[in-house]
Amino acid sequence: MKRVFRIQGEGKMKDIGLRGLGAYPQVDHLNAKVALIQALIPLGLQAVGDLLAEEVTRLAGPRYARTGGQPGLVRWSQQQGSVYLADQKLPLPVPRVRDLARNTEVPLTAYQQLREPRQGDLGLFRKVLLGLSCRDYQACAEALPAAFGLSPSTVSRRFIRASARKLRAFLERRLDRYDIVALLLDGKTFAEDEMVMALGVTVTGEKVLLGFVQTGTENEKVCAAFLRDLGERGFRYEQGLLCVIDGSKGFRKAVASVFGAQAVVQRCQWHKRENVVAYLPKGHQATWRRKLQQAYEHSAYAEAKAALLRCRQELRLLNESAVASLDEGFEETLTLHRLGVFGALGTSLKTTNCLESINALVGQRTAKVDRWTNSSQKQRWLAAALLDIEPRLRRIRGYRSLPLLRSALQAEIRGKEVTAEHRAA
Repeated sequence: MKRVFRIQGEGKMKDIGLRGLGAYPQVDHLNAKVALIQALIPLGLQAVGDLLAEEVTRLAGPRYARTGGQPGLVRWSQQQGSVYLADQKLPLPVPRVRDLARNTEVPLTAYQQLREPRQGDLGLFRKVLLGLSCRDYQACAEALPAAFGLSPSTVSRRFIRASARKLRAFLERRLDRYDIVALLLDGKTFAEDEMVMALGVTVTGEKVLLGFVQTGTENEKVCAAFLRDLGERGFRYEQGLLCVIDGSKGFRKAVASVFGAQAVVQRCQWHKRENVVAYLPKGHQATWRRKLQQAYEHSAYAEAKAALLRCRQELRLLNESAVASLDEGFEETLTLHRLGVFGALGTSLKTTNCLESINALVGQRTAKVDRWTNSSQKQRWLAAALLDIEPRLRRIRGYRSLPLLRSALQAEIRGKEVTAEHRAA
């Protein structure tokens, strides 16, 4: 009886038999058979037996026949073996073929390929990344009668192998195909380390995870080397770049040293507000958090600055240290206002919240790890989580105004250059 399978192809479903794959000369016959068999667990074992029998017949001829095979090759009983169907390792008897002239075993190509989990690593990788522990995987995997379970050590090895590939792909990905107009920098704690991450926003609004670096602190030397590495991978900023950062001095100095006049800094308003109210007694914090927020919400630069200066005057009577915190980087918290795009892009780019939300999603995927043993483990998990999250990211709010942001950045940069020339003259 001919078994018929349905596969998706070129926008419609196609009915094919295992023997019908030969009608597609552009597809490797054996690889296509193996890939199809491994996806069909209920019929897989019977199909594997048929596939091995077919190869034996091709090599040694039909059973009990004296002709039809290759010279010197004969059937040679069978032995116990096992194959992978998806994530299950299943036992089955494997027919043998022997070369009498050379007195050697002839390996079956189909059996050698079915001994590898093939795409099973990817499925296992996703399950472990999304919360299934290596220890529980054996009990939770799809069970079949007589299937071998996957031990915790096997699951762990396969996850390490798959996540290492993800890390290599992430850190080596070229960036020159992205037209980036905004760059967000922030750090996430992994045990005693800090992982500094970079998120790019293209001129059409897509979010692109550019890379990360493992460091103890957000210092200038490490951050500058990280930004230069992005440049070596093709990151472009010559048309102007808005850099959204928190109050880290290391970030600020690194941006200035690497990007120079081509970068305009927007200080995160949320971090600034929280830094200021941290100096105040708890009874005053809610009130001043609200006042500062209302001041920043003015869309016009002059109005926002005037409101903040009024807040500053009031704060002087309450806490001079809070005033000093507000003064530090004061103008850089109003960059979007000064560029005239706060009304359209303020929601997305006035803070580092785009990256903070990604950090929260990373935490959902890494919170189950209760012991970080080495640097490789941390970087593999982070790269795997980021690559899993990236396709789900939406365009930023107000993305249609990003060309206006680019024009405003270029005008700001030209103004800086003219000012520098006048000073030099």
